[in-house]
Amino acid sequence: MAAKEAPKIDQNTRYIEITCISKKNDIQVQSVIVCSTEILYLRKQMHLLKDTPFSILELAPVRDDKSIQFSLHHALALAQKAEELGYKRLWLAEHHNMDGIASSATAVLLGYILANTQTLKVGSGGIMLPNHAPLVVAEQFGTLATLYPDRVELGLGRAPGTDQVTMRALRRGRQETEDQFPQDVLEILQYFKEPAPQQRIIATPGQNTHVPVWLLGSSLFSAQLAAKLGLPYSFASHFAPRMLGQAIQLYRENFEPSEYLDQPYVSMGVPAVVAQTDAEAEYLATSAYQRVLGLMRGQSLKLKAPVTTMDGLWSPAEKMSVDNFYAMAQIGSPDTVKAGLEMLLEKYDVDEFIFTCDIYDTDKRIENFELLMNIKNA
Repeated sequence: MAAKEAPKIDQNTRYIEITCISKKNDIQVQSVIVCSTEILYLRKQMHLLKDTPFSILELAPVRDDKSIQFSLHHALALAQKAEELGYKRLWLAEHHNMDGIASSATAVLLGYILANTQTLKVGSGGIMLPNHAPLVVAEQFGTLATLYPDRVELGLGRAPGTDQVTMRALRRGRQETEDQFPQDVLEILQYFKEPAPQQRIIATPGQNTHVPVWLLGSSLFSAQLAAKLGLPYSFASHFAPRMLGQAIQLYRENFEPSEYLDQPYVSMGVPAVVAQTDAEAEYLATSAYQRVLGLMRGQSLKLKAPVTTMDGLWSPAEKMSVDNFYAMAQIGSPDTVKAGLEMLLEKYDVDEFIFTCDIYDTDKRIENFELLMNIKNA
């Protein structure tokens, strides 16, 4: 089968016709296929695993047998290892009133990590903006960016990252809502620029730092906003993967070039448990399963030691819920995980993977990220 030379396509072309000529039983057949150029464009730009940046989303998990201080020190050790291995960035997530997550004071912990690393890009994944005044966020991250130029990033989310009672405690009567998120994002973007004439409120530090801003989300709202503002977008598929494909398509199809980006840039969250064998990885992953089970039941989120089987620990319905939570998880030996990541890349063609990992043994957790980078570089 032969095809005529395909017309040049770009992101502004909606559909094209491809004429294919084939022979069957010595009869020449000409077919015309009308194809969405979004699909062709994505295929044309398909990434290879070795060229796809790998990053880390860290929640500073707290073990059931260790102190919070241990978790914070381990977060730094992981950041230093990530820098050594060549990870693109390490982000910290903001969550509150969760006994198994120690990254609640995100900007403070970022300062600790920045002070003890040299080149790694470090940021938030993300700051939950309804919990904070935009000016305070700009001043905090402007301070970090002033002390550590070209290394600080600000990922912003529109959910509170906690329960309703804790949300009220954080806001102390302020009436910010998720609906104000677009205006709050615009306010922060302006604080990071050169102050406009007659601008009455100026972030100091913050002004002229041009801190890179990402939008994070697990639904279509932030995808639309990131596209409209021309900002990079990270989808929280590490815990809410259901709308991943829809959000990526919406973001790419509606992206408007901006002073921040010429073309769309999207990352996806991927839970990972990589070990020497599939059996070992499945065993280690039971700590992550138990943690999600605790979340669903309103129990402790502290990491628990792995178990030989989850039978008897969860009901069939709970197992299904955990499986849905971890639909994008890559669990197994390096060969298994490599194949899984290549499948994700082929399906979604993201620009970057950002990995989470809930392994109980901190040495095994570090090894997980070593094995991931080995997979990328193989």
